[in-house]
Amino acid sequence: MPKLKTNKSARSRFKVTGTGKVMRRKCGKSHQLYCKSAKQKRILRRDMEYLGIRRKYIKRLLLVEGK
Repeated sequence: MPKLKTNKSARSRFKVTGTGKVMRRKCGKSHQLYCKSAKQKRILRRDMEYLGIRRKYIKRLLLVEGK
């Protein structure tokens, strides 16, 4: 049987922690940062847990063991 490939677009957008949480980046950090406050940019720097219903499918795209 051939090897399974990880979905490269999902790999760049999501990461899975050691406890199995799917983390994603927050939106709004790519451009027009001059009009955002330092506090807002600091909050945008953190990753956020993906709480959508499609967590199981994202884990499947990333080929994570223990789905």
